[in-house]
Amino acid sequence: MGGVRDLQALPKAHLHLHFTGSMRHDTLLELAARDRIQLPDALVSEWPPQLTAADEKGWFRFQRLYDVARSVLRTEADVRRLVREAAEDDVRDGGRWLEIQVDPSGYGARFGGISAFTDLVLDAVRDASERTGIGMAVVIAANRTRHPLDARTLARLAAQYADRGVVGFGLSNDERRGRTSEFAAAFAIAERAGLLLAPHGGELLGPDHIRVCLDHLHAHRLGHGVRAAEDPALLDRIIEAGVALEVCPVSNVALGVYSDLTSVPLPTLLDAGATVALGADDPLLFGSRLAGQYATMRAAHDLDDARLAELARMSFRASRAPKDVLDRAFTDIDAWLSAPSP
Repeated sequence: MGGVRDLQALPKAHLHLHFTGSMRHDTLLELAARDRIQLPDALVSEWPPQLTAADEKGWFRFQRLYDVARSVLRTEADVRRLVREAAEDDVRDGGRWLEIQVDPSGYGARFGGISAFTDLVLDAVRDASERTGIGMAVVIAANRTRHPLDARTLARLAAQYADRGVVGFGLSNDERRGRTSEFAAAFAIAERAGLLLAPHGGELLGPDHIRVCLDHLHAHRLGHGVRAAEDPALLDRIIEAGVALEVCPVSNVALGVYSDLTSVPLPTLLDAGATVALGADDPLLFGSRLAGQYATMRAAHDLDDARLAELARMSFRASRAPKDVLDRAFTDIDAWLSAPSP
């Protein structure tokens, strides 16, 4: 029996949202027009773009669109607007806590260096949180297509801000590029600082790469991790270790990991006992925000409201949200579920 309650009213934590990818499409168009930046059709008349990352050419196209979108952020006000609008959009979707992921090295040259840019983002996060009421924190992510020494620099940066709004350290970009084990030293720096470790793994590559993320990077959460469903022994290990999976269904399908939403193996993960937090990944490129992930999984797998409520609870359990945010969220999730269904 499928659920019927309003999914936008269900309190949620959002743990997998990339900085540039959180931008509103209208904002992208407005900022590009302001500075006369020519956008490709895939970001204008053909939006959201048709994407697949099944091959290197497909990923290159995805990355090119992402880089074009990043280029419209020219001023401090642009950065503050992006963060504020990301917060507003999550609040509209029932978001109570947001951990936004950013790679400062992609912006440092324009904003006075990686430390200055991180200061700007954290100030924007504090302001957006106060304005909208949503709790917010930052995950600093290294880019796996850059040298592992760059990742160490970012890990030291994240460690410096560990008590000032940075809660985690990640590793993003194309899983098939670089050697994950070579980033172990960077993750060790972040681990010593008490940061949550959340590398991408288990989307474009399968179970073997997830094992590398666990063995070498000591992952607490896996960005995606959805392909753990292919290996029951690995899935058991993930569950035993309490590693959460940041599953992003709409982006999985858009990038060609699965052919359609019914193929995303969410029921397999849940039935095994995995902790799953649904995320939107890059709404700017995939066209779907936080509540949309819950709605698509409700429709694709006929999830009832009790299971959707448990998904929401798991998103908070896997987060670094403070206790008062958690307590309030759990109370309100219970109220959502106990209210008469319309």
